[in-house]
Amino acid sequence: MTAVTVALDWTPNTNHAGFYVALNRGFYKAANLNVTFLNPAQDAYKSTPASRVANGQATFAIAPSETVVSYNCQPNSSAKPQLQSVAALLQTDTSAIVTLQSSGIDRPCKLDGKTYASYGARYEGRIVQQMIRSDGGKGDYTEVTPPMLGIWETVLAGKADATWVFMGWEGIEAKRKGIKLNTFSLEDFDIPYGYSPVLVTTQDILREQGETVRSFLAATARGYQYAAEAPEVAAKMMCQTVTQQQDTPLDVGMVGDSMQMLSEVSL
Repeated sequence: MTAVTVALDWTPNTNHAGFYVALNRGFYKAANLNVTFLNPAQDAYKSTPASRVANGQATFAIAPSETVVSYNCQPNSSAKPQLQSVAALLQTDTSAIVTLQSSGIDRPCKLDGKTYASYGARYEGRIVQQMIRSDGGKGDYTEVTPPMLGIWETVLAGKADATWVFMGWEGIEAKRKGIKLNTFSLEDFDIPYGYSPVLVTTQDILREQGETVRSFLAATARGYQYAAEAPEVAAKMMCQTVTQQQDTPLDVGMVGDSMQMLSEVSL
């Protein structure tokens, strides 16, 4: 079987459901693929998913669309592997900048003078700044970079005023806990944004392993289609498969609620 490694952009969550369903249902095995996942929690996110593909540790990575732009626009980028997006995981962007309703920050312009918990991505701060300006603010705020996998908790704990999350995951978690959020989507403030997250690989892999790429994408597409058509069953499959891989067990109820939401934007 052909080995394929996928570097996840976060701990396992429902944005990844199609991959885990494809593994559970044997779609990868039927395509003669031995697929494994790299969880960024394994090294506390010291390595980004994109860097794992660039340095040869992974065949594919899940990343925001702007990561691909960044990799192809850096100084001396010709000396680095050229990344290319090959698929979108969802058919619409489900991310948003969020604040707690209790904070009173109910518009982006009110983020002036406040603290934003950042992932440290190259374009992230300028995107947030432009959102504030598009809403009439100055774009003057403090950007902090807590440990990557604890960013959401800094907002919940009141240590930061805002951050960027996926409504299908952290948004569902907040709803289940009774935490009310203010949500600011980029398109509502005239900021065009592409599909996110996306699946990326290198141009070298596309040239040299084209058949493997095609087989992997076809099997993965089957997984996402199954998840969209049977979200409740897919949620159970995902939880089961994550546990079997000795990853941190998922909350079945949260995964189920999340899958119901994402089933509407997966196809």
